[in-house]
Amino acid sequence: MNAARNPAQAVTRALEAQAAAALRRRDFLKASVALGGGLLIAFRWPGSAQAAEAAAGNAGAGGAVGAVGAPGANARAADFVPNAFVRIAPDGRVTVLVNKAEMGQGVCTSLAMLLAEELDADWSRVGFEFAPAAEAYKDPAFHMQMTGGSTSVANMSEPLRHAGATARAMLLAAAGKAWSCHAAECRTEPGVVVHPASGRRATYGDLGTAAAGLAVPADVPLKATADFRLIGKPTRRLDTPEKIAGTAIFGIDVQRPGMLVAVVAHPPVFHGRVKKLNAEATLALPGVKQVVPIDNGVAVVATGFWAAKRGRDLLQVEWDPEVDPSLSSAALHESYRQLSRTPGLVARKEGDAAAALAGAARRLEADYELPYLAHATMEPLNCVVDLRKDACDIWLGTQFQTVDQANAAKAAGLAPEQVAIHTTFLGGGFGRRANPVSDYVVEGVQIARAVGVPVKLIWTREDDMRGGYYRPLWHNRLSAGLDARGALTAWSHTIVGQSIVEGTPFAAMMVKDGIDSTSVEGADDTPYAILNLQVELHTTKPNVPTQWWRSVGHSHTAFAVESFLDEIAHATGEDPVALRRRLLAGKARWLGVLELVAQKSGWGKPAPAGRARGFALHHSFSSWVAHVAEVSVQDGRPRVHRVTSAVDCGLVVNPDTVIAQVQSAVGFALAATLYGAITLKDGRVEQGNFHDYRMLRIHEMPETEVHLVPSTEKSSGIGEPGVPPVAPAVCNALFALTGKRIRRLPIRPEDLSAEGGAR
Repeated sequence: MNAARNPAQAVTRALEAQAAAALRRRDFLKASVALGGGLLIAFRWPGSAQAAEAAAGNAGAGGAVGAVGAPGANARAADFVPNAFVRIAPDGRVTVLVNKAEMGQGVCTSLAMLLAEELDADWSRVGFEFAPAAEAYKDPAFHMQMTGGSTSVANMSEPLRHAGATARAMLLAAAGKAWSCHAAECRTEPGVVVHPASGRRATYGDLGTAAAGLAVPADVPLKATADFRLIGKPTRRLDTPEKIAGTAIFGIDVQRPGMLVAVVAHPPVFHGRVKKLNAEATLALPGVKQVVPIDNGVAVVATGFWAAKRGRDLLQVEWDPEVDPSLSSAALHESYRQLSRTPGLVARKEGDAAAALAGAARRLEADYELPYLAHATMEPLNCVVDLRKDACDIWLGTQFQTVDQANAAKAAGLAPEQVAIHTTFLGGGFGRRANPVSDYVVEGVQIARAVGVPVKLIWTREDDMRGGYYRPLWHNRLSAGLDARGALTAWSHTIVGQSIVEGTPFAAMMVKDGIDSTSVEGADDTPYAILNLQVELHTTKPNVPTQWWRSVGHSHTAFAVESFLDEIAHATGEDPVALRRRLLAGKARWLGVLELVAQKSGWGKPAPAGRARGFALHHSFSSWVAHVAEVSVQDGRPRVHRVTSAVDCGLVVNPDTVIAQVQSAVGFALAATLYGAITLKDGRVEQGNFHDYRMLRIHEMPETEVHLVPSTEKSSGIGEPGVPPVAPAVCNALFALTGKRIRRLPIRPEDLSAEGGAR
């Protein structure tokens, strides 16, 4: 993946210069092997005892442990720990150390499958734990420990397969040594080494002690695809039993001895400051222990959440400013519309689009508007901070272990190696828990520093909805030129919106010649064969905090590109799928998902009475996804009955996970398509919770049928690629049904009324 197009990678490199020198490297022996475009740093500890100490030193809640600090979280001296990612106990139990966040995407299972495949482990005896924040667990492409960009399986496949293969080779060598034969004479079965000639057998647990004393082999070959026993097979998730039983530990579940709970009063407008504070009524409330001014507001610390929340409600705070009358959604939309009609910075230029448009026999134009969007995670933001004089422990669900470690250390006045990050399960992330400034983590450290005891900070959902970070508001203006035969000869696309990194330390790496690549992704790399094509960008700077949101820039460019292409198809009388097929000639993977979804959805055949179908496809995070949405209009509102999807994400590790991820992307994207909008008035966010920032309800979820393109190509992203084509597929279907063009999101009833339609 191009570094300039990857927010997380740019964040990594900017922070790395600041934090890498301070990060403790422990006593790892480092061996490097080139993997594609990145460098894999493989680690082995000198012995089992040191390995156990390093792997468990930062061990925390979650994954197969059951509770914070549970004895099972720590490796024992008798365990076989050949590298940073696997531990084999004397009883044969295999534990995979997962360096990624589990947000519901099934990564703990997929990553464990990769290692277990090469280890030839007995899957019934495989478990996982979340890895500590440490050098060994940095993503090999991003050079930091993080989860984002739909890269967990893509980036960790090779390291984990090598880790499993190396451990297996050491076990085979240990068996050969014990049985006075060559290791090549032995083979493995799940969890067992076998010597066929003599019939001798030994479990991995039996061989662990002997294997621990052997040298780590280099360049161990990996299995051929045809020999896979686990990879590619539908597999039940390892974390499901804990979640069903209610024993899985999320950040909000963490408890520490002597812990207090904090809730923060944040400014009512972005970047406001406390002007005057009266905390008398708050401090008189039973359970309230302290009121603490922090950088971004005032924290109320109490014995429990409700005491802290009631105490916060009683605070008398005068803010500077109280309102910002210059900031409103209506004004922003209008200013963006005007700006889109002026020349911007050129992100891509092929041929001469302006001249081709001027000489076109026919010209089409359309504007597409998208609002600010919240991440709206189900589990509110939270963290637990235990800060002492020379150390700090933080428990939280995070997508940014390395970043949070560095930012927390700075806030605590410590070195990064003095801060231990304990990753828990996450109740939703979507990019919000990958915050470059670690906003809620830094707040937790500031509060803990003031009160001197462990503190659990909890943001209410309203706190994050009204004072968090948002997917930017966007305006896309497109123009197309057609010749006398109706052929597409020119394409102009102007994008207006905020940069998610402008004004941050990461802009130097992510913004080139004034263009934030995440603002134009999905537009400046459009694959359609158009001789004259130009993409331009205007970057605006309203006083609104923005951040990556599931599928990032693709979330708005796909809506504009795929909707406008549908408009062109209908204007020329060409079938929308046929038009794309023609413009994608020679692009095999694009055509693969196009043909598969067309076949499986029944494209070209009549839809059920009262319904119509719409098509869209998109490439993001190195994967291809095509959707066909089947819709109707009921009581003046759109109803999506069915979504048929085709996916090419390379080699599939766990088909169940891929299918679930695409289904989840459909639900997530439909919520934004039908309901999602953060609106501003007088500088304040008008929405506060799920009553006025609607999620998709269970009964509204369409039947979603997912088809996977068989592939042996490198595994690619799946967490986000299913999101971008949803909105255009739905809106294209609504046009086919009603003749009304939807060019702004979310869809409003008036857009489908007799007087509504294209705007």
